[in-house]
Amino acid sequence: MERIKTAFRRLKYYFSHWLSSEHVIFLVGIGMCLAWTWGAISAMSRNWELEQRLTERKNELAMLELEIEALELENQYYASEEYQELAARDLRNKIGEGESLVYLPNNSDVAKHKHENIIVKEEAPEPTNFEQWMSFIFGA
Repeated sequence: MERIKTAFRRLKYYFSHWLSSEHVIFLVGIGMCLAWTWGAISAMSRNWELEQRLTERKNELAMLELEIEALELENQYYASEEYQELAARDLRNKIGEGESLVYLPNNSDVAKHKHENIIVKEEAPEPTNFEQWMSFIFGA
């Protein structure tokens, strides 16, 4: 029983010593500083996320405006006489004044060998790294 009373007195001493007004004020001050720091960090984090969302939305808006502008230009092109004439030539086989229309079958010899006369120049192979260095050092 004496041990319990001694333990109880020790606890009472520690609580009365550590729970003095100076210690309580100090602990409350530390708690307030921690709460203020936590609030500031969370506000900065939220602001950063909102800024990222805003930037993302601005980029999306710019892309949509460019797309709208491209579609408007495409509509203007489709409404032009130039396109209408080309479409009429393709779809209706219309011809202009002084022109004649020649039909070739898809698999005729003329169609198969149409592009054989075009000469394709072969490019020289790119020099190796060693050859490039030798050319740089000794000049060529």
